[in-house]
Amino acid sequence: MSSLFDFQDEDGGVQYQPRKGNSLGRLLCLKGRDTHDGSWNYYALAWKEALPVNATLMKGLTFVSYNHYDYGNIWHGLSSLVPFVAWHRAHRCGDSSFPDRWVLYHWGELRLGMGLWLQTLTEAIFGEGFEGLGEDQPVCFEKVVVTRHNEGGMSRERRIETYDLMRCKARVHCNVSLGRRPTDDRGVPVIGMTLFLRTGARSFRNESAVIKVFREECGKVDGCRIQVAYSNNLTFCEQVKLMSSTDILVSPHGAQLTNMFLMDKNSSVMEFFPKGWLKVAGVGQFVYHWIASWSGMNHRGAWRDPDGNNCPFPEDDRRCMSVFKDGTIGVNETHFSQWAQSVLGEMKARKLEDAKMTANGNNFEHVPKTCHCG
Repeated sequence: MSSLFDFQDEDGGVQYQPRKGNSLGRLLCLKGRDTHDGSWNYYALAWKEALPVNATLMKGLTFVSYNHYDYGNIWHGLSSLVPFVAWHRAHRCGDSSFPDRWVLYHWGELRLGMGLWLQTLTEAIFGEGFEGLGEDQPVCFEKVVVTRHNEGGMSRERRIETYDLMRCKARVHCNVSLGRRPTDDRGVPVIGMTLFLRTGARSFRNESAVIKVFREECGKVDGCRIQVAYSNNLTFCEQVKLMSSTDILVSPHGAQLTNMFLMDKNSSVMEFFPKGWLKVAGVGQFVYHWIASWSGMNHRGAWRDPDGNNCPFPEDDRRCMSVFKDGTIGVNETHFSQWAQSVLGEMKARKLEDAKMTANGNNFEHVPKTCHCG
């Protein structure tokens, strides 16, 4: 499908390929269900009156995702979902912008489903479960939207609008409040700090010491409430609820940071890396800087552990990534303490400003029945 042209419906909007069964264009047809070799999967364009032999015409709207990311990793999966949500939003979330089915390709190979986190978010937005291709026969689509560039080409404004919609839809799905009061009954800013931890690769070597530092700094700020959670044992809705009560997210680099878009806008993120990533990890190490910007959050920097596993090659040799990739993260109590003080101070000041701008804090907390679209 790389030979087909992309379109944008609005300035800074999503890039996609539209195909409709009308007199102005041909239908997209697909054949092949190979999940290991994309060269055995084919596409063609055909007039509605001259479909391939044995082809089935699929009625309604089909979303086709064709990219180099997988659909199990939640960051990769979210990146593939964003353009469809953006297209849906650009079409005012009308009845005709809900898909009847999904077709997923990864490097040309067919994928038969999504990871549970991504599938749940998809259902929260579109209200439909995953439905893919049927038998190994040619299929042609009455109406199809194909995306190949994920968020590529979208302006920051359009991305923020899209993440706003996804955040709202996820909270509605999980019956979680859309917003929180900036202060408690005493007028003290309520600050939620969450340590969102990992096990295994990129976990903290001395977890208890890290927790102790942030718990002590949170305890020095009236109204600060700290939570410690693990990314591998929460359901989707438990993660939505956790993020909705988080103003400052403290977490190692990893897919669990994708959940940051579920926080209230203008929340803060503190990220941690094992030794060696800066020199050899490439631009992909900055993905959570990007998603923070795209979703309206504030990335407050990253701490990079200077100690860890040694590489037998020069540390800027790309082969070292195999050594550093799954390393663990140490602790610098002095730096962590000073960093936490700074971020907490900024958050307290912002919360006080929010309180001044909120005429009635009790109206701030509610579960919406619908989400603004358009």
